[in-house]
Amino acid sequence: MMIFLVITIVSAALIIGALWGTYGKLPNWLQGNLLAIAGGALMLAVVLQMLQPAVTHSGLLATIGFTLLGAGVFTSIDYLIDEKIQSSGGGGLLAAVTLDGVPENLALGVSLISGNVMQVAALAGSILLSNLPEAAGGAKQMKESGSSNKKILLIWTGAAVLLSVAAIAGNILLRDVSKSTISLIDCFAAGAVIASLATEIFPDAFKKGNHWAGISTAIGLILALGLDQLGG
Repeated sequence: MMIFLVITIVSAALIIGALWGTYGKLPNWLQGNLLAIAGGALMLAVVLQMLQPAVTHSGLLATIGFTLLGAGVFTSIDYLIDEKIQSSGGGGLLAAVTLDGVPENLALGVSLISGNVMQVAALAGSILLSNLPEAAGGAKQMKESGSSNKKILLIWTGAAVLLSVAAIAGNILLRDVSKSTISLIDCFAAGAVIASLATEIFPDAFKKGNHWAGISTAIGLILALGLDQLGG
């Protein structure tokens, strides 16, 4: 019951965000600052929950290699979306959610195996904090580019289903996998997160939230730090 409750809440954030971005009134300044908060939370989550444990379990060289791999894969796909497909309608944020979200949710599924409520809450909270504003911002951009409401909701619902499947797969298939292997998955996710922060999230946050985005980023980092301390 706990497994499905956590997965449902985290994945539902994408659908709620998409509904908000599609039908709700989302001022640019609010969208920008929400993205900045999400970015700040992800900054800390990358270091404390992904990279730092990976160095311990898999070694520095493996951590560096898989982090660069994740960043390279995200950057390549983001480049194709922006330059080749020439999509400016939220495709980058959708790519950010899915590329770093799948490994993150695999890790979430694994964390649910231990049954440590506080650790699960810390990881789930960080993912939730990032999913909601990214989905809202991406949905709004898609709507502004001419996509129908039905198409937008179908796309983001599909992303939510994909991340739910990833979390369930992590809980079932990776139950007996070594910590070093899990760490490499986390490193790939961390690389994708870092690249998405640099190319999608922070530029968009500053563009829409102006200099207030700097304060919002700090707020997001502090919130993630609190969640991490809660998780022990």
